[in-house]
Amino acid sequence: MKAVVLEQRGKQGLRIGDAADPSPAPGEAVMKVKAAAINRVDLYMRDSGAGISHELPIILGVDGAGEIVEAPKGSVLKPGDEVILYPMAYCGMCRACRAGDQPNCARFNIAGETRNGTFAEFIAMPERCFLPKPAEISFPAAATLPVAYLTAWRMMFGKAPLMPSETVLIAGVGGGVSSACLQMAKMIGASAIVTSSSADKLQWAAGLGADAGIDYTSEKVARRVMEITGGAGVDMVIDNVGEASWGDSLRSLRRGGRLITCGATTGAHPSADIQRLFARQLAVYGSTMGNLEEFRQLIDVTARGRITPLIEKAYALNEIEQAFERMEKGAQRGKLVIDLTL
Repeated sequence: MKAVVLEQRGKQGLRIGDAADPSPAPGEAVMKVKAAAINRVDLYMRDSGAGISHELPIILGVDGAGEIVEAPKGSVLKPGDEVILYPMAYCGMCRACRAGDQPNCARFNIAGETRNGTFAEFIAMPERCFLPKPAEISFPAAATLPVAYLTAWRMMFGKAPLMPSETVLIAGVGGGVSSACLQMAKMIGASAIVTSSSADKLQWAAGLGADAGIDYTSEKVARRVMEITGGAGVDMVIDNVGEASWGDSLRSLRRGGRLITCGATTGAHPSADIQRLFARQLAVYGSTMGNLEEFRQLIDVTARGRITPLIEKAYALNEIEQAFERMEKGAQRGKLVIDLTL
């Protein structure tokens, strides 16, 4: 099969070419990949991979959707089924799994991180990781859901759900998670303030329903948030930027507000600002992906048209380096996908 294989760190370590077809372990099914979305973690795996237990070579790609071509005996799956991949191969037996909290599984493996991924013609994963794809969702749209949109869903509606009466600040709008969070805030009727360094992205976000936009290169974000909210601050901040935005994110919160983070693209070691945390009784939550029930909820609202995945461009598999370059520049608005039918 054709695949994107990381053989060594860095751009020069990517090889696009032949790889062995997957050999499914007991209980695993094989999906023919129709589409796969690109995520920031793919760049991280290419360039560093620190903290993620894996060996090279490895096939990259976390997100994917496609068609079952092989299923284990007695499986509910059958060849021809259209499915969306839940990229986390969870054990199903640990305390977290028994509680339905698969993202906190004690023995998980993730496609494209700790096992071969979706930038390939075929992928093998445990059969329970394949969920039915509704006919209303295209393969490219379905491929955007497992990482960016599911992460956004859990951030917005997980431990401390955003309420329709509340206001959320979304840092760095334009990326997949941030733009998904904006869509979800507007889906429930909440107010949303977004930040960007690009006037074009702020205008684009306004078209998606953003109530206010802040250019963080020319405006003091926290000060502007206080002006917009009449001095109250926002109820929630979504921050996957990290070090560069952390201080403004904390200063933008109302008393008792909460900050949810799923990334640290500008650095992982900001000032904790502990005095502000306890004096204003702020909460900070970490979040990534979501559980199976959250995934089913997300698939349902997408199939019903309440959320339409934002796809900027689709690339062929052999154009992966161009897609990576665009993501590296932070130029995208929404998701970049690999369409294996091209």
